[in-house]
This record gives sequence, structure tokens and C-alpha cells, in this order.
Amino acid sequence: MNILVTGAAGFIGMHTCKKLLKNHKVIGIDNFDKYYSVYLKKKRIEQLVKNRNFYFAKIDIRNNSKLNKIFKKFKPKIVIHLAAQAGVRYSLKNPEKYIQSNILGFFNILENCKNNNSKKLIYASTSSVYGNIKKFPFKENMSTSAPLSVYAVTKKTNELLAYSYHHLYNLKTIGLRFFTVYGPWGRPDMALFSFVKSIIKKNIITIYGRGKLRRDFTYIDDVVNQIEKITKLDVKFYNNQILNIGGGKPVKLMNFIKIIEKYLLIKAKIKFIRTPKTDVKFTYADSSKLRKLTKINFKTDINKGVFAFVNWYKNFYKI
Repeated sequence: MNILVTGAAGFIGMHTCKKLLKNHKVIGIDNFDKYYSVYLKKKRIEQLVKNRNFYFAKIDIRNNSKLNKIFKKFKPKIVIHLAAQAGVRYSLKNPEKYIQSNILGFFNILENCKNNNSKKLIYASTSSVYGNIKKFPFKENMSTSAPLSVYAVTKKTNELLAYSYHHLYNLKTIGLRFFTVYGPWGRPDMALFSFVKSIIKKNIITIYGRGKLRRDFTYIDDVVNQIEKITKLDVKFYNNQILNIGGGKPVKLMNFIKIIEKYLLIKAKIKFIRTPKTDVKFTYADSSKLRKLTKINFKTDINKGVFAFVNWYKNFYKI
């Protein structure tokens, strides 16, 4: 079976492709956007092209004609849409890029799935759509009408577009609200990567909200195990569902830093600053709906996950 993965050079995209290649032919597309290290993205793709069942094409999802050629050539039965302009705070500086990539790009994906008879569409949303909801844990049926960033707005728009295409054209979709995914090959703009890099270089790290923020850190292997299981679900479950992908164990930021310090054997230099308007204070997933469908749990402890990332970072950058 052909599976198309957009954002294949991304963090979650690379790991998803690697997992699926054990049993499927995977077509990966990415545009190598310069938002963060293109070198890192190319190194991720190098991990995938070693497998003869992987085909890669450099394509921007905003370019519908090129996207359409890929759909017509490979006729993917399953599409996993992970490509997006990421980064909550960067959306303050360049909101137009988010509108173009995350809304227009997703519209192109929807149209191609509809016109080329793709059987299942799995797409990435985000826990950011919950905004600063005060009730915990976050459940999929809670209000998401007050997102705090343009990034979150574009992801909420994706959910609404998917609903419309399901209603109008019976497009089979499942949306995934990811909660702070971390692990080896992670993104440089995410907290773990940024903190490890700065602590090793003995630079000051900036902490928001005096370290009282909590994040539901979710290890990458647990995430891709869930994604793989979702691809195997009967098509009847692709009824415009929204699923939280989170471990359900929020960690205080200062405790998170202590774990990093433990494995680096270096004390962090910390500066506390005010939380940006774009950032939520807490994330906490209720993933019971997901676990009921997939029958698998989130297994990776935060200590084990951070240790794995630190080892990968030191090996990758030869430290």
C-alpha cells in the first residue's frame, strides 16, 4: 500500500516514515523550509532514503500542480499530513506564512485527497488550539474557540476545513492534537533542544512564568506507535474524529530542566522572563478516546526520553 507523508523531513514526519517503511511503500514530500536547520532536515531524509521502499520529492504543499502530480503518480490510499509552518512565537513575526502554508497548503491536500480517492486522511493539529482553558485534563469535546496565536488559529481552521470536507464529500479524516512531542532528531526551536544546546554551551536559558508552566511532554516513539495503529483502523472510524496525542503526565518546566541537568552533568544558567501572549500556561491531555481506539498506551518516562535525546544530541553534534 502507498502511504503519502507530507513534512517527511520534519521531526514527527521522519519518525513516522521510518515506522511505516517496515510494512509499506512511503512517499515523502517536504520543501526544506528554512525556518530551522535545513542541514538537520536533510540528515533526517538521509535516514529514510536508505530504504528502497521510500520515495522522496521536494515539493511545497502550496504548489498544487506539483502536489497533484504526486497524487496521480502514486495514488496513495492513506495520506498523513504533517507539513506545516511550525512555531507558536514565530507566528507573531510572520503570520502570512502560516496562512499560506497551514491553510492554503491544507486546502490543497484536502482537494487532492478528494479528487484522487484517497481512502484515509490523518492530519496534524495541535494542543495549542485549547488556549488557556482552566479545566484539566483537556478533552477533545472542550471549547477551542479562543486560540492564543495565529499558529493555533490555522490549526483550528484545519479542523474546520476537514469537518466541511467530511460533511460535503464524505472525506475520511482523523485529526491529531499533538502535545509537546520530544525526542531524538527533535526540532531546534523546541524547549528540549534549545535547553540542551544552551546548557552545553553554558549560555543563559530563558524560562517563562518563573518555571511554573507545565507541559505534557510526549515521547516521539509513543507518538508514532499511535499513528501507525491509527492507519490500521477500519475506515468507519475516520468520521472526522479529533484525537489528543499526549502522555497525560504534565511536567513543571523547572523539573524538566533538572532532568536535563542530571544527564548533562552541567548546571543551567537561568533567566526568568514574562510569558509571551502566544504561550499557554498548561497543557494536559486526556487521551482516553485515543487509547480506546488503538488499545496501546504511552510508555516512555520523561527521564528515559530526555536521556535518549541527550545521547542523540551528543552523537549527532560529536560532543
